[in-house]
Amino acid sequence: MSRRTGAFAIWGDVALPATLTVADLRGEWAQQRAEVVFDCATNGPQRHTFEGPLLRDVVAAARPGFDPARRKERSRFLLHVSGGDGHHALMSWAEIDPDFGGAPVLLATRMDERWLDTPGTQLVVPSDRCGARYVSSVTGIWIGGFRAPVAPEPGLTPVSGRA
Repeated sequence: MSRRTGAFAIWGDVALPATLTVADLRGEWAQQRAEVVFDCATNGPQRHTFEGPLLRDVVAAARPGFDPARRKERSRFLLHVSGGDGHHALMSWAEIDPDFGGAPVLLATRMDERWLDTPGTQLVVPSDRCGARYVSSVTGIWIGGFRAPVAPEPGLTPVSGRA
């Protein structure tokens, strides 16, 4: 099965899984602009201008499996973004939700005045000092709720960081 150029999937605990392209992102959502500077460990400071829709608007359209009126339920949801180059980023719904962090994270359709149709959309986290969560050529966005593991029984020997 061949992947449409620049296409990525949104799936997980959502009512409307989808496959979208850069053109879809440009046509269906309001475009935001972000001028960013991030510190690249290998190349020093990088300056770029990105345009694209807000991540929260795009993933909200997939209707994540939480009651939007219940803040505590929304705050346990996670997003995992994967890229064509093998990079991944994990963030909480609360980071992008306006009732919590409200970070203006973008799914970029343009970078430095160049369309990203062929290379594919890029996850852009303008508030990050370094570019580690910038994911190029996004291939998928998984959305799901975190379920905490069962806590150990009281009285078990604690784990210590001491040698």
